[in-house]
Amino acid sequence: MIWFSMKPKLFILLLFTLVNFAITSNFDDVSDNDFAEFENFETEDEVIVENEEPVVEISIEKLKDTTFLEEDDQEAVVDNDESEFEHFHDVEEFEGFEDVKEEKVAATEPKITITNVPIHLRANWDSYWLEILMIAGLVVYFINFAMGKSKNNKIANVWLQTHRNILEDNFSLVGDDPSSLERGEQPGFIKESENIFTLWCSGRTCCEGMLVELKLIKRQDLVAITAGIIRPTIDQIHIKVTMNKEDMDSFVFCVASKKTALHLSKEMADISVFCPERRVGEKFNIPSNFNVMSEISEATSSMLDSKITAVLNKYGDMVDYIHFSDQFTGPKQTEENASLKLPDTEKVLLFGFNLKLKGKSLETAMKELEPLMVMVFYCIEKIKRYRLSKEGKIKADKNRQRVEEIFLKSTHQARAEAAAAKREEKRRLEKERIMAEEDPERQRRWEEKENKRQAKKRAPKMKQLKVKAM
Repeated sequence: MIWFSMKPKLFILLLFTLVNFAITSNFDDVSDNDFAEFENFETEDEVIVENEEPVVEISIEKLKDTTFLEEDDQEAVVDNDESEFEHFHDVEEFEGFEDVKEEKVAATEPKITITNVPIHLRANWDSYWLEILMIAGLVVYFINFAMGKSKNNKIANVWLQTHRNILEDNFSLVGDDPSSLERGEQPGFIKESENIFTLWCSGRTCCEGMLVELKLIKRQDLVAITAGIIRPTIDQIHIKVTMNKEDMDSFVFCVASKKTALHLSKEMADISVFCPERRVGEKFNIPSNFNVMSEISEATSSMLDSKITAVLNKYGDMVDYIHFSDQFTGPKQTEENASLKLPDTEKVLLFGFNLKLKGKSLETAMKELEPLMVMVFYCIEKIKRYRLSKEGKIKADKNRQRVEEIFLKSTHQARAEAAAAKREEKRRLEKERIMAEEDPERQRRWEEKENKRQAKKRAPKMKQLKVKAM
């Protein structure tokens, strides 16, 4: 009974002793392998911790640095001697973290682009040949501009110096340049452009004045010089003498070189209307390279006297045209610019001379022009004294009357349309004036009057015949 009562106690004591012995015998093995209870999981894959932050993979083997002891339902943590932050220095601790960091650093750092610098200019002239050509062209253009401008100015000055005496003998005023008068210098040419110079002379009987225009080659323009190689041009002098109305009779006469005569007969209004026919100059004892266009035959024989024919024969290459007209209106009017009334006419003497400067000095070339200027003043005096015969005057008047009738017929419809438009405008203004008044009775009377006028206008026109009774 006593054994039975003590048997449970001995059994528990014996069991406790065996357990304690077993624990004591296996303590060394437990200390060597703190994670022995996790040895069944050593073959499992690594645990991946997923967060919103970049993925970090943690190996289970790295957890062995910390020892967990469970005894009597209590947990004890034993730390190793190593630092608890040592795992942050492990390359395999956070896989992919360095790549993300490098990408962020690369995104924030500025990108440096290295430009390939070309070889220095002095070692690579072939790359700038276009720029060199452009600069050389500009230099040549400006040099040509300065030289051409200077030469044209010199030609004009030499011409004026050569002919100033003869101009002052025939006119009281030579030149009207106000800037020259302000500077106290002798008046001279007015510079219209780099190649056109004009000189106005006045103060002479039988004419209002004379305009001298030097139309020179565009020597200052390199493009014009280049074009002149293909289509040559020459320097010219154009003289226009405006006669008084009572000092010139009614006729149109022209002598010109063939090329110029063709141009004048097509472009000038008075020649194309009064004397479009061109005749060879040989019939009038002048060179064959001239054409004669004349309205009145007796005026032709009077104008081409011995002195003028002598000048044309001797200086034929320097004379471009001689044009006398009492119906001068300039070039023909186009249809767009056509006027409803006859244009105003002038009585003028026109001369065109060529300057031959090639192979000569300027002084020599200008001296050769003096006989032509003498011929100009001779023609002025001749036109002042010349009068048509009675038959010639009647023919000239008939020609002018015929031209006026043709013009009126051609512009009749246009003038009728203009008159109708003028009447309609007048009625419209009258209607606006009456409607603006506060008088209904007057407005009613005006409307009745207008309606009667419109009805009468629309009614067919009938002619009444009176028949006497038998």
